[in-house]
Amino acid sequence: MPYEPRWPDSHGEQTDVLPVVRPEPEPGAGRTANRSLRKAGWIAGGVFGLLVAVYGVDLLVSQGSVPRGVTVAGVDVGGMGREAAEQELRGKIEPRLTRPVAVTAGDVQGTLSPTIAGLKLDWPQTLDQAGEQPLNPFTRLSSLFSSREVGVVSHADDAKLTAALEQLRGRIDRDPAEGTVKFDGVQPVAVPPKPGQKLDVPAATAAVVEKWASGEALALPVTHTPVRTTPEGVQAALDGFARPAVSGPLVVKGEGKDATVKPEAIAAAITFEPADGGGLTPKIDNAKIAEAAGPQLKSTEKEGKDATIVFEGGKPAVDPSTDGRTVDWDPSLKPLPDVLKKADGREVPAIYKDSPAKVTTDQANQLGVKEVVGEFTTQKFAADSGVNIRVVAQKVNGAIVKPGETFSLNGFTGPRGTAQGYVEAGVIKDGAPGREVGGGISQFATTLYNAAYFAGLKDAGHKEHSYYISRYPAAREATVFQNPNGSSVIDLKFTNDSPTGIAIQTIWTPSSITVKLWGTKRYTVESIPGAQTNQSDPQPKPGPAENCHASNGAPGFTTTDTRVLKDAATGREVSRSTRTVHYNPQPKIVCGGGQ
Repeated sequence: MPYEPRWPDSHGEQTDVLPVVRPEPEPGAGRTANRSLRKAGWIAGGVFGLLVAVYGVDLLVSQGSVPRGVTVAGVDVGGMGREAAEQELRGKIEPRLTRPVAVTAGDVQGTLSPTIAGLKLDWPQTLDQAGEQPLNPFTRLSSLFSSREVGVVSHADDAKLTAALEQLRGRIDRDPAEGTVKFDGVQPVAVPPKPGQKLDVPAATAAVVEKWASGEALALPVTHTPVRTTPEGVQAALDGFARPAVSGPLVVKGEGKDATVKPEAIAAAITFEPADGGGLTPKIDNAKIAEAAGPQLKSTEKEGKDATIVFEGGKPAVDPSTDGRTVDWDPSLKPLPDVLKKADGREVPAIYKDSPAKVTTDQANQLGVKEVVGEFTTQKFAADSGVNIRVVAQKVNGAIVKPGETFSLNGFTGPRGTAQGYVEAGVIKDGAPGREVGGGISQFATTLYNAAYFAGLKDAGHKEHSYYISRYPAAREATVFQNPNGSSVIDLKFTNDSPTGIAIQTIWTPSSITVKLWGTKRYTVESIPGAQTNQSDPQPKPGPAENCHASNGAPGFTTTDTRVLKDAATGREVSRSTRTVHYNPQPKIVCGGGQ
């Protein structure tokens, strides 16, 4: 019965659903498809068998060889036998093993000698590092189209390698250097910043051992220290300030006279400091500008002078004080950072300040300097020592010590060298006669000390000679000493602990020096010397080879001095103090090697 399609009920509407018709298979089609599948399987199996056979042959042939694609320090040894590979490596690599290795560290280039650094290659371990033939067929297949660098195995003499790297550090290591602007005359020059760097020796050691035989430049690791400035910031400071600052002179307008500061002096006064944001901040040394302009404005200033005590007719009188008026440089030069940026109108007004005297005339008159409160005289000095004693006496004469102040001989005189008028004179050095500039000053110090002693003033520090000098009172003398630069080593100081002032008067003659202290008398002073104890004999000492002067020396001993202060009005004892002093024996100087 023929097939008749049946339409579904449409309920009055036509639908798009059609019946599915399955075609009948053609006769013999299934048998053909099966034969094609069997044929494809035979071909695939044959190909696989062939690949297995090839893999087996390749595995057998390459047994004991270096894996394919392996390179050592850039030398291809893949597929070679171990002996052949080692010969290939030695032939290609050994010639460069004694050549210096180029190294870079930061921005520094250099070389490293493998021989000096104690570096050697281990050939067997290098080839061991390549590994065995891989069994994975895919790995073996990929090795035909790729390479694998295994590097070398090195051995290093640790001490030699460390020493070689430490030697390189001298060129590599540097502290950070900020950028700045410097002046070559009046020409500003930009100095670019340089970050600091230091060779990382442990990391560099590892890098050298691993890669020194590669034949390529070796990068050694460094640690960097950053800087605050940038090249752009330095250039901005040069263009924005340095160039305008020296583009012309600066005028300082004084009272009735002007000073001109040339560009060379301006350049010498300018420096730069790092600023936030990578730039530079200009710094102006006002003292250098004042040094250039000050002499030109000297006539517009008035020097001040303290009141001093002068001695006329053997009595003290007040030499009046004078107030000064001078340029106050710091406020005067405060506008400079803005003024120096200008192309014109480059001037600043000088600002003056009054400088009152530290000791005014009224103060000097009220000091109560009316009578001698203490004096002392020493005699007998050589002519050259006398020159130095006269110079220091002239310096100290008229000095005022206010109530509560401490007088320092070294501090008051300052350096005592040839520039100040002192000459070479005799001294006692290490127990033997010698000569030094300023010799003889200790005699003035002893004289001044005794004047203060008998004035009843407070001792603020002094030191006796190491050896006793017979022209001075034992345990009542003093020495002073300065370094060649004028700095104090041994000083003489006393404090004016009285309610009135003290004025120092010095009287020099070719054979004596007298010091008088003037003030208001408080005390009568008595000195009680002690006995000499613990005596020790002088010991022989060879004198100098040249200009030797033999001497018998002098014994050493211990002694005391007791100062008794009594009230000048009532005679009542106010205080009593004892000082103990030990003098070393003065050596017996022997000339010519005799005893």
